[in-house]
Amino acid sequence: MDTILIVDDEINYLSLLRTILEEEGFNILTAESGQTALAILEDSDIDLIITDMKMPEMNGLFLLDKVRSGWPDIPVIMMTAHGSVEKAVETMQKGAFTYIQKPFDNNRLLIFVNKALNHSRVVQENKRLRNVVKSQFSFGNIVGKSKSMHKVLNLVNKVAPTSAHVLVEGESGTGKELIARSIHFNSPRRHNPFIAVNCSALSESLLESELFGHEKGAFTGAITMKKGRFELAHTGTLFLDEIGELSQNLQVKILRVIQEKSFERVGGTSVVKVNFRLITATNKILKDEVKLGRFREDLYYRLNVVYIHLPPLRERPEDIHLLAHHFFNTFSEENISGRTLKGIAPECERILLESKWPGNVRQLENTIERAMILCTGEYISPCDLPKDIFESSSQNFPAPEMSLESGLYATLSGVEKQMIIHALEKANGIQTHAAKLLKIGKSGLNQKMKKYGIRVGDILQ
Repeated sequence: MDTILIVDDEINYLSLLRTILEEEGFNILTAESGQTALAILEDSDIDLIITDMKMPEMNGLFLLDKVRSGWPDIPVIMMTAHGSVEKAVETMQKGAFTYIQKPFDNNRLLIFVNKALNHSRVVQENKRLRNVVKSQFSFGNIVGKSKSMHKVLNLVNKVAPTSAHVLVEGESGTGKELIARSIHFNSPRRHNPFIAVNCSALSESLLESELFGHEKGAFTGAITMKKGRFELAHTGTLFLDEIGELSQNLQVKILRVIQEKSFERVGGTSVVKVNFRLITATNKILKDEVKLGRFREDLYYRLNVVYIHLPPLRERPEDIHLLAHHFFNTFSEENISGRTLKGIAPECERILLESKWPGNVRQLENTIERAMILCTGEYISPCDLPKDIFESSSQNFPAPEMSLESGLYATLSGVEKQMIIHALEKANGIQTHAAKLLKIGKSGLNQKMKKYGIRVGDILQ
């Protein structure tokens, strides 16, 4: 429910406005002076202020100045019985949302109130999104304590304030786009567009149109003019992912844009001038591609002003524990499993550490997300991990570490559940054989499978 503060030294108007607005479902607070209004603002969350212009001691314009300096996101509607064009202009110049003259039409007042509140919601949502973006792509969100990641962070910190072009190389899933976004959102261009394009996702002709845009009638289906990504990234940052997949033809055209800071849309002749920062990424080694003649050397040196290499996860095992718990905390905040989990069991952490992670950080993130969804206990255990992760560790069935973090019951339950899954895998899902391997009866096995939510179909998939 939106809260509206009404400020007027005339009690009759306070009562009238309260009645009108409460009937519309608003929560109403009132003040008979500007000083009282400021005291209410200090202690209450206000969504809109409606104030009279002419009041003793502190008039409406003075109150408006105080609100703009202390609570700039709260819209203010000014009302007066002494209206004039000059006063209307003055209130709008000082930051009032709008101006209404007494006596007013009730419907007109409600229109202004709803417009002001809608404007306030848009402002608050934009502010929230900016905070989310700032949080998501701050340097602190790049998780890692290894020497190689410290080196990456130092480079990001140094290059972000500049306009230098950056080339990021690393295997798929290492977080190249996160690095690109972090550079942008910590640069002077942070309030301008960040435009991302995956160069491997489109054919050459479609990619050319996507990058440079096209004029109306440039080809069949071009029914309107379309701006390209270079144009949309004007004053901001353009991120070209998988740059190593570009054809020789497009390499030449992109080289020209970098050199000239201008281009023509497909099917057009007018020159479009642009100012952008270029960050490129690839899972290939571009220097080797240059030697093989698949990538232009002059373009390579244009892109490679600052070079950042992102190491694969297997080369920084000291970061696996940090990343796993980072993702666990992130998904816990989203309450992804619909309940509260306490953490990752020690024996599970050991398997995560021993795994090869061919999909790198992205694979680890997906693994933690999946485990939290499937986990039936208080702690993520080895049996909650995908089969390929479990089998990629150096031991298929490692003994649990003795730790007091999980507690005796949780640790023993995790081991029991793990043994049941291991036996079912060995028995190819035949429960009678699995029961014999475990040296328990089939009915006992069925009960334990129900207890832990174990299904043969999930194990053998």
